[in-house]
Amino acid sequence: MSKLQLITKGILKENPTFVLILGMCPTLGVTSSAINGMGMGVATMAVLILSNIVISLIKNIVPDKVRIPVFIVVIASFVTIIEMLMKAYVPALYASLGVFIPLIVVNCIILGRAEAFASKNGVWDSALDGVGIGLGFTLSLTAIGSVREILGTGAIFGWSFAPDVMPLVFVLAPGGFLALGYLMVLFNKIAKRK
Repeated sequence: MSKLQLITKGILKENPTFVLILGMCPTLGVTSSAINGMGMGVATMAVLILSNIVISLIKNIVPDKVRIPVFIVVIASFVTIIEMLMKAYVPALYASLGVFIPLIVVNCIILGRAEAFASKNGVWDSALDGVGIGLGFTLSLTAIGSVREILGTGAIFGWSFAPDVMPLVFVLAPGGFLALGYLMVLFNKIAKRK
């Protein structure tokens, strides 16, 4: 598999949200706006890349009996670092994402990629896999957040074009399910044509 394919498979063929249907808790919980979706996606991508690199480096020295706990400690360490950086440099985003940032530790996307890919491949390929899966997750969260924000508030990334006339349901929980469902259908129809 080429290096470019390692990246593009995470965006299209193995998109964590629209194809693998992983990470639904943050997907539905934080995507009430495009900036929240993008922020959560970038934070998850950073943890994914860094943990994939470290796990691919230590895979041969970690005994099988403690493999999963070691992976979780590595992931938790990077989540803590990202959480502290967000709290220091983007406090508004940190506050809006709330409890979902520490929950990155148990995000099945990250542990799944650590177990399925990073523990079996080299450092460079593992980093590229993290970039691809992370980009796929970030793009899907941003798309869902954009649709919900446009339809629910008449704005996108803080730029308002139709205030006070949009149905608020799209920024609420039912709107998350509606946006996710329709975007999932659209994504899979487009992906099957290629």
